[in-house]
Amino acid sequence: MASGGTGTDRLVRPSSAPLAQQGIGIGEGTALYVGAVLGGGLLALPALAAQKAGPASLLAWAVIVLLCVPVASAFTALGTRYPDGGGIATFVTKAFGRRAATPVGWSFYFTVPVANCCASIIGGEYVAGAFGGGRATAMVSAGVILLVAYAGNWYGLRMSGRMQLAMVGLLMLVLLTAVFTALPHTRSAHLEPFAPHGWLAVGGAVTLLFYSFAGWEAVTHLSGEFSDPGRQLPRITALSVAVVAVVYLGLAFACIGVLGPAMNDSAVPLTMLMQRGIGDAAQAVTVAVAILLSFGTVNAFAASGARLGAALGRDGGLPKWFAKGGAAGEVPRRSLAVLAAIATLVMLVLSVAPVGVDSLMTAASVLFVTVYVAGLAAAVRLLRPLTAAWAGAVISLVALVGSLVFFRYYLILPVLLVALAEAFRLFQRSRAVERTTP
Repeated sequence: MASGGTGTDRLVRPSSAPLAQQGIGIGEGTALYVGAVLGGGLLALPALAAQKAGPASLLAWAVIVLLCVPVASAFTALGTRYPDGGGIATFVTKAFGRRAATPVGWSFYFTVPVANCCASIIGGEYVAGAFGGGRATAMVSAGVILLVAYAGNWYGLRMSGRMQLAMVGLLMLVLLTAVFTALPHTRSAHLEPFAPHGWLAVGGAVTLLFYSFAGWEAVTHLSGEFSDPGRQLPRITALSVAVVAVVYLGLAFACIGVLGPAMNDSAVPLTMLMQRGIGDAAQAVTVAVAILLSFGTVNAFAASGARLGAALGRDGGLPKWFAKGGAAGEVPRRSLAVLAAIATLVMLVLSVAPVGVDSLMTAASVLFVTVYVAGLAAAVRLLRPLTAAWAGAVISLVALVGSLVFFRYYLILPVLLVALAEAFRLFQRSRAVERTTP
């Protein structure tokens, strides 16, 4: 029986749109889930993490993969019990009240366009590496990725889900081919010294890799779109965790063991890895992989972020204008348009004042971790104590709270968003008082 805020043990379903109109299946759901987690960051993170911690960054990858299991289990349990477009914001509302949920919703919603810009720029870097043109080519290519992904979501989630299913299958084939063809070129010398920057550097690598960790909450925002969440979500989660673990650990080990220090000076480590395995065809293949991986991330986060914005509008966390299209089976185009507008603004700023992708990833990571801390705290309160999902939530919550110390000055970002969300709440309350005052 759920504790701390529901007073009921029944499965809560969205009040809108009959289940017959909901149509995401296990295949599409797994593709959306894997696409959200295996983002464009996978194309750059092995090199960026190795720059921070050397071969010891493999330990950081292992920590991330181990955390995936309890976090995904906790969010699956919540998504099964409370299928709603608000995702983590909905869970926090049920556990701690609406006041606590608004800053959590803001932290995820306004991070989505920044994270999407990161993913699209990484894909653009691979295009520029193949065709030349430097940063201009990378930025234009990133803009095209963003445009296609947001346009696909504009015309409906089922279209996006089918697109994602085909692309994720192709990506898994290419990535696993890259890993297994390159592994024979592994050199043990590339693993020495194992921790050239000290063991504390592993913590710094973990904070960067939280960008790749983000995505496990994405399915909770789409849970209301499944025909049978209680049956489908656990299967989707198990499949997604298995795929993500194999790809993360395999690709990270292959990059370090095969490429060694040469990877540290490259913005396109996957191209270098595939050249060792398949030769001259590597560049064309990796460009296609980069575009599809980046698109998969933007596509999945645009879908879940737009749903969250509509749910926040419905519940008062954002203006009511955002709520249109938020019912199951509908398309939240207003919320989606705001996300697209913010992403456009971010891209314009980056084109004038370039910021390193690793800095953008860390900024997005600290906000995602803040959201996860709130969501896992809600899971501890809402889920039945001493169950496997509850225990996973407790373990993950302790680990994530401990990781916050490594973010240092980036912690100002969640503090700022919390302050802005609270200011919005006070503004809404003052307007309500004005309307009721004679």
